[in-house]
Order: sequence, then C-alpha cells, then structure tokens
Amino acid sequence: MTQTAPMNDVTNLPRPTARESDPTTLAAEITERLTYRIGKDAAAATEHDWLTAATLVVRDRIVDQWMHSTRETYAKQGKRVYYLSAEFLIGRLLRDAVTNLGLMENLQTALSDLGVDYDILAELEPDAALGNGGLGRLAACFMESMASVDVPAYGYGIRYVHGLFRQDVRDGWQVEFPETWLQHGNPWEFPRRESSYEIGFGGHVNYDDNDTCIWTPRERYMAEAYDTPIVGWQAKRVNTLRLWKAEPLDPIRLEAFNAGDHIGALQDSNKAEALSRVLYPADETLAGQELRLRQEYFFCSASLQDILRRHLQQYDSLSNLADKVAIQLNDTHPAVSVAELMRLMMDVHGMAFDDAWDLTKRTIAYTNHTLLPEALESWAVPLFERMLPRHMQIIFQINARVLKEVRVTNAFSDEQIAAMSLIDENGERRVRMGNLAFAGAHSINGVSGLHTDLMKKTVFADYHKLYPLRINNKTNGITPRRWLAQANPDLYALCREVAGDDILSDLDQLKALDTVAEDAAFQERFRAIKRANKGKLADLVKDRIGLTVHPDAMFDIQIKRIHEYKRQLLNIIETVALYDQMRSHPERNWAPRVKFFAGKAAPSYHNAKLIIKLANDVARAINRDPAVRDLLRVVFLPNYNVSLAEVMVPGADLSEQISTAGMEASGTGNMKFALNGALTIGTLDGANVEMKENVGDDNIIIFGMTAAEVEAARRDGHNPSAIIDGSPELKQALNAIESGVFSPGDEHRYRDLIGGLRTSDWFMVAADFEAYASAQRHVDGLWKTPATWDAMAIRNTARMGYFSSDRTIRQYAREIWGVLD
Repeated sequence: MTQTAPMNDVTNLPRPTARESDPTTLAAEITERLTYRIGKDAAAATEHDWLTAATLVVRDRIVDQWMHSTRETYAKQGKRVYYLSAEFLIGRLLRDAVTNLGLMENLQTALSDLGVDYDILAELEPDAALGNGGLGRLAACFMESMASVDVPAYGYGIRYVHGLFRQDVRDGWQVEFPETWLQHGNPWEFPRRESSYEIGFGGHVNYDDNDTCIWTPRERYMAEAYDTPIVGWQAKRVNTLRLWKAEPLDPIRLEAFNAGDHIGALQDSNKAEALSRVLYPADETLAGQELRLRQEYFFCSASLQDILRRHLQQYDSLSNLADKVAIQLNDTHPAVSVAELMRLMMDVHGMAFDDAWDLTKRTIAYTNHTLLPEALESWAVPLFERMLPRHMQIIFQINARVLKEVRVTNAFSDEQIAAMSLIDENGERRVRMGNLAFAGAHSINGVSGLHTDLMKKTVFADYHKLYPLRINNKTNGITPRRWLAQANPDLYALCREVAGDDILSDLDQLKALDTVAEDAAFQERFRAIKRANKGKLADLVKDRIGLTVHPDAMFDIQIKRIHEYKRQLLNIIETVALYDQMRSHPERNWAPRVKFFAGKAAPSYHNAKLIIKLANDVARAINRDPAVRDLLRVVFLPNYNVSLAEVMVPGADLSEQISTAGMEASGTGNMKFALNGALTIGTLDGANVEMKENVGDDNIIIFGMTAAEVEAARRDGHNPSAIIDGSPELKQALNAIESGVFSPGDEHRYRDLIGGLRTSDWFMVAADFEAYASAQRHVDGLWKTPATWDAMAIRNTARMGYFSSDRTIRQYAREIWGVLD
C-alpha cells in the first residue's frame, strides 16, 4: 500500500516573489500567526507561543525558496544526492535558519518591538534528539553544506521520538531518561502522508510460474514521511531532510479489544512505535539486536522505495538510475540498502540479477567511519534470515558473485577469501555489513588521510587489493555558519573586519588573520572575545551544577562520546597527577586550570559509565580542597548536545583530542575548537594529522605514540606494569584511584578499571602518560606567555579554511556523486 502524489509539470512556474522582511512586516506576521495559528492573544501568550509564532514566520520564507529549489531541480533533470544516515544531530534550527536567511537583525528588532527577547526564545527551542555524536553532527553539517554549495539533496533517517537519551548525573553516575524533544510538537516539520510505504518483516519466500520471487512478510507496517527544510547559506538552495515514522497498518485490533484482550489488541501499534522511538536501543539482548536490525531496514526500505518512486515519476525507466541518483551510506547502519535496492529492482521492477547488481554498485557509495571491528556491524545469520528472509537469499547470491570474482584472480589465500566473504564463518555465522557495503558500492571513502590509509592496510586490506580504485579519502569538515557565525558572533565580526564579508562562503579567506596574529591590539580584541565567551560558560556551569569557576583560568575541555579509545581516562589520571603535584609543590608557578568533561556513555558500556563516575569523584575531591581552590577545578557537565557545544566550544582555551593513535577516524570537534581559537593538544590520530599540516607544527601540541607504534606495541607486546613502575607520578595517581582515595564509600570501585591498565593497556593510556604529562607542562609554559598563546590561537582560526564542510561536500560532489562541474 504505497501512496504517492502525481508529479505535475513545474518547469514553467515562476520564481517566488521575495517576501518583505523588514521589522514592521515581521512583527505583524508574528502577531498574525500568534492569533490565528496558535490561538493566543499577545497579552496571554507564553514565551513558547512567541517562539512557535516566530518560527512559523521564518519557516514561510524558507518554504518559498524550498519549493523553488525543488522545481528547479526537476526542470533541470539533474542528478540528486540521497544521504542515508541513522543520525542527524541538527540541534536547534531557528538561529541556523535566521542566520542563513540574513534575517537576524530584523527579526531581533521585530520581536523587541513586540516586547519579546529573541535570545530568550532561541534558548527555548529543544535540540532535535536525532543523533549521538560526531557521526550525526557530520551528517547535519553535510546537509547544510549541500544546500549552501547548490547540491540537490535529500537526507533520509528516522524520526526518533526520544532519540538517544537525556543524561542526568546522580551521585556521579550517569542516569538515562527519555529525551522528550517532540513533546510539544515540531513547527519545522511537514507531515507527508502521501509519501508512505509498506515495510515488511519475517514471513516466507515463494516463486510464481515466471520464476519471479514473491516475499510474503509476516509483519507489515507503514513508514510515513516528515520533511524538514534545510536552508543553505544566503538561501541559495533549500534541501529536504526526510525522516520516517513507523505506523501500524491497523492501529487497533478492534475484535480483540472488544473481546477483552486490551493489550493484545494494541500489539501492532506498540511494535510500530518501537521502530521509531529510540536511537540505538541497547543490543546486549537478542530483543535489542532485533530492534536495531528492524530500525535499519525500516528506514532504508522506506528511503529506497521513495527514491525509486521519485525517479520513475520523472523518467520511465530505471536504466538511467545511476546517472540521476547518487546514494551515500553514512557508515554501516544503512548497509542493508545494498540488498534492499537489489530486491526492489529484481522483485518489484523485474530486473535481472546482473543488471540490478551493476546498477546498485554504480548508484551506491559508502562512507566508513571506524576501524574498530565491533563497530563494523554484523548480524547473526539466523536473526537476519528470520527478519529478512528474501534479503538473506540476495546476500548469499551477492556473496557467491564476489567470491567467484576473488577466486578467478588466484591472488588470495583461503584465509583472505574467508575474510572477504559477506558471511563470517568463525563460530556463529554472521552477516558482515561492512563487507556488504564495500561489495555493493562503487566508492568507499575514509574521513581523514590517516584513516583512509589505515582502511587500506587493515579492515579492508583484501578488498583494496581486489578493487584498488574504490577506496578514496574525503576528510571531514564543519559548517562555519553554525560553528563560527552562530556559535561565536563576536569572533565572526572581528574576522570579517580583517578577512572580509565572504568568509562564510569561502573559509579560506580567514588566512588574512595570519597578518595580524602578532599584532598586540588585535590580540587584545581577540582575547577579550575569548574572555567574554568563557564568562558565558562559567555562568552556565554555575547555573547547571552550582560550581564557581573563574574565566581567567585556562579552560581545558574534552567533550565527546565517552569511550575508552577517546581516552577521557588518560585526561582524568593526568588531572589526579597534577593535583598531587600542586599540593606537593605549592611554591611552583602553576597555570590555573578548569578541566571540563562532557559526553554520554552507551547505557550498556560499563567501563565508559565508570569513567564518568571517576570524573565526578575526582571533581568532588578536587573542588572541595582549599589547597588548590585557585589553581584547579574539574567540571562534568551533563547531557552534552549541540546547544551545549555551542557554548563550550567558543569558551575553550585548550582542546583535548587525545585518542589512541589509529583509532579515531577523523573527529570534527577538533576543527570546531580550532576555528574558535583554541589550541589543540592531541595525538597524531584522525584529522589531527591534517590539522597539524594546516596550522603548522608550532601552533599545535602533539604528543604520544603514532598509529604504527601502537600497532607494533600490540603486535609485539609491551609491559605496562614496567611503564607504570618507571613513572612515579603515574604510579602515585593510579594507586590513589585504585585504593579508593576518590571513592571512600567503595574502595574497590576502580580496581578493575585500573587493573586493566596494569595488565594489557590496550588503549595505551599508561604508555602515553609521560608524553601527555610533559605536553601539558609545555601548555602551562605557553599559557604564561599570553602574546605567544594568542598568536597561536589566532593562527589556528586563520588556518581552518580547509576544514569547511563546503570543501568536503564539493569533493564528494565532484569525485563520487558527479553532480558538480
């Protein structure tokens, strides 16, 4: 039961007339929306009412350009990009839209004339809970950049009701609560009931007399579309983020309900709701694994059906699909799209396997975001076959084709061939989604130079040997509209004075700041902006957790998903060691610091949650000690999200990018901090390598083992106990943590966590400690020479042009999608 709207001829429709957007007109429209759309008199309206009214007025101006962009794309019959991602961490949209439309000043004036403060309203907008971390924020930056550089695109994902989770901290422990961002509706979205598609699970597969496959699912649901317009810089183009909500075919089994089975009668509704309720349901149980697989197939199938429907409305054949459609898979979550596109072309549209396989490979491209084997998803064959029996058949067919191609080369051992199989035969048989994505794509890209190089040597070494032209690099980027103009408007204004008014469309123009990096007057203005941003962050800390921190101290910040390879633990241990040294040597001229941490741990990730508890335990001890009151503070801010990052990033002096070398694919937080004038302390990992090349060796603090040294240490073995015994500061810090100094109510709380460093130290925390501590003392020295620090910070801002997501998207568009000249 697929519903679609007819595609009418729009080629001759005129461009919409631009609406008047002076303050008087805006104020009148806001009042009109308040009255007739919300049903409130201005005297009785709440701040949330004013926010909705203002959003609707801004949205109207976006819609005009949105419709024109759609008509123009249709008329040109050009190629469209479809970006499939399980996450889109778009954050708040009002400030983003107002900035890109150029309405900020007029809207502020209009609201002020109505007695309303724009800044207060903007803070009321909830963050869209559609993502977790870097993967989702990258997708959001890419969507904005595609609109800004005029790439026709749709983003496809799931309209999560609760997203990941809202993080609270109780007695230092992470506690998860539902995120209720949709509780009061979402004025940015448009329901598209005409674009709904049937999604099936389970059942059986038969063949008719013509040998056509007929899959009869046991369970059937509907995917309903909700569209959000994504406006590009200066409204050059408005693209669409289409999110899917699951609905039952029958909302209630009325016969069962009337018979008294009130719970069973709603079973289909409950199952449907679960599909689009929570991002990344915990997968330590079979039920959790099944729900994840269901979610991934649900949004991939709906998206692909929508893509093919749109294509066939404009063209009469799928034969030109790869010429008109580019599908980008953002990591392995949408990898089932390879099998689903094959199913749709063969079973629904009657295409032969060879033709479907050729079209699939030419249409799909795959972005890899990890070298961690556990993050390259795999599914138990019995689970996959039970949920998606037809797709399991297709995957076996694809696997036979790929392995035959491998064997005829006579270039691979049996062990290598087994590693390239789409089915892992070691123990429980599992479907390897990374291998499926690689086999079914014409392009596989990494997201930093180092990551791409390591892909060729590690997880996809054999595939790279078979298909040496498929792997390419597209180093990540960030949108300067969000992460400079909106997050740091005072710095943006200062940069414009030196670099001109076009920096948001050409971030390379920031290089002009190099000429004033040593200028004392410019440094003073740059420093004053940083100090004001730190004041805002200090106020936020006071408001949220009741702790006073002084903006004149160095704000040293690590914000990212809590994971052992990101090494928040290394940071905490060095903080404990610094605390010991400050107490032992009060006569030294210490640089005052505030150590900030923020990030969420996966609910089932025990060690990550323990690291959050340790950070809070250490913070409690240090913040209560009068001996270091003016020298050291430790802050853990709960519920890290985009809006919190928009305050923390501009307020940072030092950016912690200290992952184990060879394990971070790219990172984008490193780019945001540097763009906003923070110095980076980090390893040669991910995009840090390219940041070092761009900002210069003298403007970044690099320490620790290289990826090759980490690999050698793991391969050849290293002795962490000997390393610990040879480092008095490290040994003392670990002993304090392990013995319960920071957990007096539970002396053994951190015994296993620290014990892991003594026995294996897989993430090289002990191995890198001395280098890290030495680098931090070098940072202290730089802090004590403000002119040197400021010059380095200015050069970081000046040299971030390469890391614009506009540059990244142009590379995708030209080298993978073929949509820009």
